[in-house]
Amino acid sequence: MKKPRQTQVCLALAGGILTSVIQTAFGQTTDATLAIFRNTGNVIVSWTGSGTLQSATVPQGPWQDVLEAPNPFAATPSNTHGFYRTISRWGTRSDLLAANSEMAVAELNGKIYVIGGYPSSRFTVPTVQVYDPVQDRWALTTPLPIALNHEMAAGVNAKLYVIGGQTDSGNTSFVNNVFEFDPSTTNWSPKATMPTARSAGAAAVIGNLIYVAGGRPPRGQDFAVYDTVNNQWTTLTNMPTPRNHIAAAAIDGKVYVAGGRLGAGFTSTMTNVLEVYDPATGLWSTQAPMPTTRGGVNGIAVDGCFFVWGGEGPNGVFHENEMFVPALNRWYRLESLPIHIHGVTGAAFVNGWIHAPGGGTDVGGSSGSTIHQVFWVGGICSQFHTGGQ
Repeated sequence: MKKPRQTQVCLALAGGILTSVIQTAFGQTTDATLAIFRNTGNVIVSWTGSGTLQSATVPQGPWQDVLEAPNPFAATPSNTHGFYRTISRWGTRSDLLAANSEMAVAELNGKIYVIGGYPSSRFTVPTVQVYDPVQDRWALTTPLPIALNHEMAAGVNAKLYVIGGQTDSGNTSFVNNVFEFDPSTTNWSPKATMPTARSAGAAAVIGNLIYVAGGRPPRGQDFAVYDTVNNQWTTLTNMPTPRNHIAAAAIDGKVYVAGGRLGAGFTSTMTNVLEVYDPATGLWSTQAPMPTTRGGVNGIAVDGCFFVWGGEGPNGVFHENEMFVPALNRWYRLESLPIHIHGVTGAAFVNGWIHAPGGGTDVGGSSGSTIHQVFWVGGICSQFHTGGQ
């Protein structure tokens, strides 16, 4: 982990005395400059540069994000101390060994796997890159049995599963293969095939089950579940909105699917819909839509919240980073991606950090990168008292 830099902290007193102090924010850095002044009714906090505004009642914290704070931010004076600082929740780790996009990402046993995809050449690769967060180091392991892009991946019970995808950069070469990776032997094994061949969907895990939603046309409504113990697929109720290049996650025993595009290519119509599947009833429901309509998104569930970032559309690549809180049926806009990306399906959460490795930095599939961005989750969801992942 990189050493934290010092972060500006300002103190506002009800009596009108304003004082600035300096304090480090563990694991967080920012180049923003924060200023504070008082007008006739409020204490005004403003800052330059990027970052997340936080507040606390004592300099030692606990610090809490002022979610969706406008800049400048007006704080109502009170009879207690108010401390403010700006941090950046975003950081970077070691670059990938090879540039990549339209690939799958999954976490297994504390390590992060970047699987298949294609670099700027758009030539599909079977490469599997493995990241060790402790050493901040990438390595290669046994490649996929076949080269795949736009596939879905998930880690379950100490095994890694790679599902579906396509074998070239067109929109027709879909497969229904399922491969299981055993890290103890580094061997891949074929498993029961998915009921339909599809790519550009997303996967979510509940217990021993992997739910796979969506895909490029004509498989946009497909929804099925794979039992990793019995090596068996079951077709489930179609997803209401057919779509692909989506984000999916499991929270409290339900599957959440956000955003996506309706057609095969990035110039097609996009959606901001959020649909939720309840395995207990076998029914879908609709929740609050994402603030930003986009396809090519990525997401992960952490601490009972659904984080969705990046994406692409006809007008470019998205910086947006948004969080859904199921308990409130509400989205919040968070600190934007420093480098906008798309073309990554799946993510990893390790030791408090969401990892978003690789991805395209321009529209289409010819801009795969080696950038490895990370987002510090600590404390964002705790205030909502939601359930676990």
